[in-house]
Amino acid sequence: MIRGYDVDQIKLTSALAEDLKKEKILEPTPWSKFVKTGSSKDRIPQQEDWWYLRGASILRRMYIDKQPIGVNRLRSVYGDKEKNRYSGRHFKPASGAIIRKIMQQLEKAELIKKVKIEKHYGRKITGKGVALIDRAAKSLEK
Repeated sequence: MIRGYDVDQIKLTSALAEDLKKEKILEPTPWSKFVKTGSSKDRIPQQEDWWYLRGASILRRMYIDKQPIGVNRLRSVYGDKEKNRYSGRHFKPASGAIIRKIMQQLEKAELIKKVKIEKHYGRKITGKGVALIDRAAKSLEK
């Protein structure tokens, strides 16, 4: 059986983004055309469907980790080093609002769910989300 681990991850993310777009699971917010993906970036994303690619990447990250993960952890995953003229490069986390909105949309579609970890909450992939990723991986293998 082909799983999400067995195929090329870049192709899987692209195929998953197409599935999320086609099934209208994710819908870009009106302000997504004007925002940068983090404070370390100089410009807005050049790709038209970057919202779907980020959503597919978040879903894939949850699939691989298998543990509950929160917005703050994902901010550090998608963050980057800021170009600083005098003091070198310093790490800056990605935008939390973008990640939060995407996670809320995935949660509404029941691909991920909120779980409690001791005192805090995180989100974990559901069986429906795993099935979506495995289906995309299986379609790539054909």
